[in-house]
Amino acid sequence: MKCLFCGFVDTKVIDSRTNEDVTSIRRRRECPKCGKRFTTFEVYESIPVMVVKKDGSRQMFDREKVRRGMVKACDKRPVTMVQIDEVVNQIEKNICNSLAQEVTSLKIGEEVMRELKKLDQVAYVRFASVYKQFTDIDSFIDVLSKLKT
Repeated sequence: MKCLFCGFVDTKVIDSRTNEDVTSIRRRRECPKCGKRFTTFEVYESIPVMVVKKDGSRQMFDREKVRRGMVKACDKRPVTMVQIDEVVNQIEKNICNSLAQEVTSLKIGEEVMRELKKLDQVAYVRFASVYKQFTDIDSFIDVLSKLKT
């Protein structure tokens, strides 16, 4: 890393820490030539991921859309926003780590349902009823019976 003050090209890292959200690294650096210190931040380079919808259309992955769906499903349930954000972070991490440039909305929905099932069963059923577009009571009962086993 080039020194901000004198332009020397070989600075020394004296401290590294990840930020709270673990999406960047803060590095404290020192220039051996002029002795001045400065801070740099390294952030992950993200590859845009396209979501392939049921109708074949494509749109950019939007973590806020996943979060909003989970917030609606967890409304008036004993689930904290911290828990929801952790799940959304994990889903986003799984999608980005797959290195695929496209992911189906079905895969995202299945991941959300899997995580909600662990978090809160009522929220899971709420999300499933919208996601799976229940058309009759039998499909609803089928999901409930699978929960009991």
